[in-house]
Amino acid sequence: MIGILKYRAGNITSVSNALQRLDAHYIVTDDIDQLNSCKAILFPGVGHAASAMNDLRKKGLDNWLTKTDKPVLGICLGMQLLYESTEEGDTKTLGLIPGRLIKFDTDKAKVPHMGWNQIQTLKQHPLLKSVSPDHYFYFVHSYYAPLNDYTLASCSYINSFAAVTAKDNFMGVQFHPEKSGQIGSLLIQNFLDIVQNGIDITLK
Repeated sequence: MIGILKYRAGNITSVSNALQRLDAHYIVTDDIDQLNSCKAILFPGVGHAASAMNDLRKKGLDNWLTKTDKPVLGICLGMQLLYESTEEGDTKTLGLIPGRLIKFDTDKAKVPHMGWNQIQTLKQHPLLKSVSPDHYFYFVHSYYAPLNDYTLASCSYINSFAAVTAKDNFMGVQFHPEKSGQIGSLLIQNFLDIVQNGIDITLK
């Protein structure tokens, strides 16, 4: 059973539909006992970081996320909240991955970064199995994570930024795989395979 984290900023409907298309069993919940019974967690997100963190704290989900050893996949804002902080509302986030989110420079291009873009794999990881530079993913975001040791793949818009990240049991994608067609479904299936087959996701 996959748990989809239920909170104010969760983009739940499209993520649920993506799991349905893959015939995956899932539950949408903010109940910690139910989350503990799941094998892995999808952590979607849209909207403002401060509002999202306030809701996670109100429900005690921030504490639970920092302590779980289950595989977690953060999507868009869900990925951003895995980092230490963000310029968006000068918000302290979960602190699971080093780094601070920065806003794109509005003097250099239109913000938010919106539309289809390619990614460049920097490190091999089971989440990126069969993903190539020819594939396009759908992005919508105004803030970005700088590249660091935990960046698995980069994307370029104004400057290079982290498109896929991973540390320990936490993984994140800045794009929306649930809105990225067949290649997005492939990436979600890769996550399900990691969970179902107990694939080692330790960075080499």
